[in-house]
Order: sequence, then structure tokens, then C-alpha cells
Amino acid sequence: MRAGACAVVGALAVMLSALAPAEIKRGPVKTPGSDVSAHKPAPQTTSPTRKPAPSAPSTTRKPAPSATRKPAPSALSTARKPAPQPRNVSKKPAPPPPAPPAAVNQYRRDPYVGALALDAVTGRILMADGADRLARPASVTKLMTALLVLEDVKAGRYSLQTKVSAGPMALKMEPSVIGFFEGKPPRPVAWSVDTLLYALMIRSANDAAVALAEHSAGSLEAFVARMNARAKSLGMDHTVYYNPNGLPPNASKRYPWKSYNVTTCYDQAKLAQEIVLRHKELLRYTSCKTWTMPNGQTIINHNNVMRMDKWKIVNPDGTEAVDGLKTGYIDAGGSSVVLTGRRRGRRAIVVVLGSASKDLRDYHASTMMRDALSAL
Repeated sequence: MRAGACAVVGALAVMLSALAPAEIKRGPVKTPGSDVSAHKPAPQTTSPTRKPAPSAPSTTRKPAPSATRKPAPSALSTARKPAPQPRNVSKKPAPPPPAPPAAVNQYRRDPYVGALALDAVTGRILMADGADRLARPASVTKLMTALLVLEDVKAGRYSLQTKVSAGPMALKMEPSVIGFFEGKPPRPVAWSVDTLLYALMIRSANDAAVALAEHSAGSLEAFVARMNARAKSLGMDHTVYYNPNGLPPNASKRYPWKSYNVTTCYDQAKLAQEIVLRHKELLRYTSCKTWTMPNGQTIINHNNVMRMDKWKIVNPDGTEAVDGLKTGYIDAGGSSVVLTGRRRGRRAIVVVLGSASKDLRDYHASTMMRDALSAL
């Protein structure tokens, strides 16, 4: 029995020795510290050498961050903090919005309601645009007031040195005014007709117009009736006067007139012709850029075409062309002007009524006067 077992063990040993060489043919195993150059594998001939596939990532991972890391910000913490306010700075209220421009209506247009240029001597029309449209002349009205006063002086009803006081109505007038009180405490003062004409034409004084009107005709209403009668006699068929200064009606319910004065460029040109051809003495007042009153007060002419360099017209001989006549402005009627100028013994008249702005009025009036003087 023991002999049989030994025979079986010997047979198994022979079988294992036959299998061992087949397993070793796979090549030497690289071990740490071995000489790699002594065991180079044979080159591959069937396919190009490829980079070995990346090995699977190590299962050993970095330890998770510790619990001491800051927590993610909450929804409340992501809101931005308000910027710090400077200290000791008081907030000022926002300024009010600018006032809207005055409404443009049929009596106040861009660039104007009407315009006209003509030869003052012959009446030849040099340019006309809307010259028959009705307009509100504002202080241009004072040309008719001045004409009637000068006619009274020539007729001997009173003189330029006659003193004129202000009645209750004159004292109610809004600026521009010349004032009929002086000193401290204020005391009433009377001005000469000559002084009031300067105030009327240069300062455009509304109180001077009423004082002269009441002195000339005895009452405001009587003088206005004279104004309208004189307008008809000059052929100013589309002109109606309600007051001697051109102020709008019922301002703060202080004035008795019920409507606006109305006129046209053609009508104002007729009035201007009457003045420059038959009453040239009015140019003594209208041509002054500034004038000092007897009380030392200096008044400045509102006629920018005559006074301001950017609108001024100079003749080839160096003289200034424009020497009158009158400007005017009210919100409801825009800016107006009647100009007259001379060159080489000839004279032109320009009328611009109802401009939407003073600059538009002065630009067009100056341009038209330059063209008119060149055409004479």
C-alpha cells in the first residue's frame, strides 16, 4: 500500500515538471531594483507602439476638507451692502424743473407773425411776409403815443418843459416803469414831457405812457380814442388800440382796458413813415443807446439791433445805420420791433411782429435791414 502511494506521488511530480516551462515563456518579471536593460522585451512587428492606457485612478482619495471650512454664503449674505454715506453732508432738494416755454399761438410764431421792409421815402416794398396778419404789438404801441405827444407840442398845447405828474392809474403800471417818487421817505415827483419821452422810447416806461396820455387828453379813455382816430387818418385800417403802452388786459384786475392792442406790419410801416418823414425830432429820443435822467438814473435802450455789436449795422462810411424806432414784448404776443436806418441819404423801415423769441426777432430784423439798405 505504501508502495502504491509513492507511485502516485511520483507521477504527479513528472506532470508538474512538464507544465512549468510553458508558464515562464511570458518573459521576466520586472522587480524593484532589477537591471531593466538586461531584460528588454523583443520589438513588436505587428502594430506600432502605443502608449499604454492610463491606469485606473487610484482608489486612494484625498481626505475630504475638514469641517472648519467656511460655509457657503446664504441668500441674505449675497446682497450687497449699501455704499457708506458721507458724514456731515446735508442733502439739498432737487431743483424744480424749468418752466415750459410760452405757448406759441397765432400772435406768437416761429420765426414771426409778419415781416416787412420798405423804402421810407417812396414806400416801395422791398420784402413782405405775412405783413397783413394781425399781431399784438406790445410796447411798439408807444410809437403812436409819442407821435400824439409831439403833435400836441407842435400845436402849442404844452411844451417839452411842461411838468407832468402821475395819476392813480399811472402808479398802477407794471415794469418797465420810470417811477414818480423820489427820496426817503418817498415823495411824489413830476417829470418834464422831454424826460418822459426819453423814458418812453428808451426805457419803454409804461407809467410814462399813461401819465402822458392823461396829461394830453384829460383821461386815458379820451387819449385812446385819439390814438384810434389818428390810426384811421394814416390808413392803419387793421389797427385797434385799447391802451397807450401795450400791456395785456386785466393784469391782476388793475387795468380798465378789455382787450389787446392789435395791428399789422403794413399799418406799423405807415406809422413809421409818418414819424421819420414829418416828425424826425422823435429820432433824437429813439437813437439814444443810454440816457441819464435828471435824478442820475441811467436808462438803457431795448433796441438790440442798434445797441449790440452782433446785430449792429455799420455803413461803408463808418456811421451806424439804425437810429430807431421801438421794440415790444408780451407773452401773449411775442417779440416785435419797428426799425429805421439810413445810408447815403436814403432811409429804410423794417417791421417784425410776433416773433417767438427776442433772438429770432433781432436776427430777422437785422438781416432785413442790411438787405434793405443795400437795395436802396
